[in-house]
Amino acid sequence: MNQLLATGRKLLGPSREYESRIDREQSPARMLLVPILSVMAGSMATSTLPLVAGSPLLPPFGLLILLAWRLMRPGMWPAWIGLPLGLFDDLYNGQPFGSSALVWSLCMIAIELLDLRGVWRDYMRDWLIASVLIMLALLAGLGISGLAQPAPEVRIILPQIVVSILFYPLAVRLCARLDGWRLAT
Repeated sequence: MNQLLATGRKLLGPSREYESRIDREQSPARMLLVPILSVMAGSMATSTLPLVAGSPLLPPFGLLILLAWRLMRPGMWPAWIGLPLGLFDDLYNGQPFGSSALVWSLCMIAIELLDLRGVWRDYMRDWLIASVLIMLALLAGLGISGLAQPAPEVRIILPQIVVSILFYPLAVRLCARLDGWRLAT
């Protein structure tokens, strides 16, 4: 019986479950593409969900995931990453082209300025920073869309602001899971 098992192991090759995982390299493609594709998927999710509402209610998932990645991994992205990802978001969400690129870039610059000050951050401060940036981004998006036509009142996006702030911890949890998979060997 032992001889049969030994022959089967030779055919199947060495078992991977007992191999050492020390000193292995992560996939460079996975390290680079997982955060970018997750933000792009978040931008597409907002416009592809089959939900019809009279006022904006869905949070800007792309922005939430962008902020979650940036606040969770401070040195991972340069400040200019908001521009291309914001342009991609503009393609899917129907805002005037360039508005998300401008707002997301300003959000990334604001976080960069906070990092330069050397302020110690924990989870609650990150949530507070993200909440303020989400609120300002949604208000700026309303103002930018109001340049082409009369802007609706600010109270129309208050539910979206509240839902977005409450969805931020879920975006952080999703990014943490993706980060664990991204860094796995």
